[in-house]
Amino acid sequence: MAIFLLKKSYLLNTLKEVPYKNLWGSRGVFTTIRMVGKPPRLLLYKSHLKNLISSIKKYGIKKNNLKDVIKDLIKRNSYYKGPDNLLRIALNKKFISVSIRKRPKPKNNFNLLLFKYKRVDPKYKNLYYKKILSKLSKLDSTRFDIALVYKNKILETGTSNLIFVKNGKVFSPKKYSYFGNTIKFINKKININFKDISIDEINNFEEIMLIGSGKGITSVYKIKELNWKRKKNVCYNKINKIYNTLV
Repeated sequence: MAIFLLKKSYLLNTLKEVPYKNLWGSRGVFTTIRMVGKPPRLLLYKSHLKNLISSIKKYGIKKNNLKDVIKDLIKRNSYYKGPDNLLRIALNKKFISVSIRKRPKPKNNFNLLLFKYKRVDPKYKNLYYKKILSKLSKLDSTRFDIALVYKNKILETGTSNLIFVKNGKVFSPKKYSYFGNTIKFINKKININFKDISIDEINNFEEIMLIGSGKGITSVYKIKELNWKRKKNVCYNKINKIYNTLV
């Protein structure tokens, strides 16, 4: 269960504070940013903000000087408890919500469970997440995530992008997935080949990793339903070292 340190909502037109609304299921967008250190630093903040602002146009959300509004709300609500948290900013046509929760640290024996589902409009980090949240709420987030499967292809997880390693080469699903800020950062440092990943070929891969704001770089230990187990950690160590230059 998520441990929240802060939950606040505001009317989008006036920025008047109102009772907290998580906005899940409404027509809108969100972003989750990792906060580390004292005072807190927001990892890949500019990339997150750019994606968020470009996405709101798709969902008909209008607000003058939204970039400055978001910066002000982050500054106003950036106090926290603990060295490693997650900041979530969500918007729809009526509200903007800000929350901070403790970041659960993934364990070494991390598992993926298959879930036959494709996110609505997956190119965008939209708020249509109720089916995914329903599944995730029943799991220990330090040990499990769900891998979304559509037409026999693995897409992404409920929280992160996925990368697969075979013979030292790195792959990631090409379609029906959100291209997140963390994988964008890693893709600038190493070559990631984007292609469809069939569940029938999973056992050809030596390593599988989650990559995202919440999970950082998390090595998958097992996918029981596909009889897959981690064979190496070579690329994980390399990619995690690159990610840790941010942290």
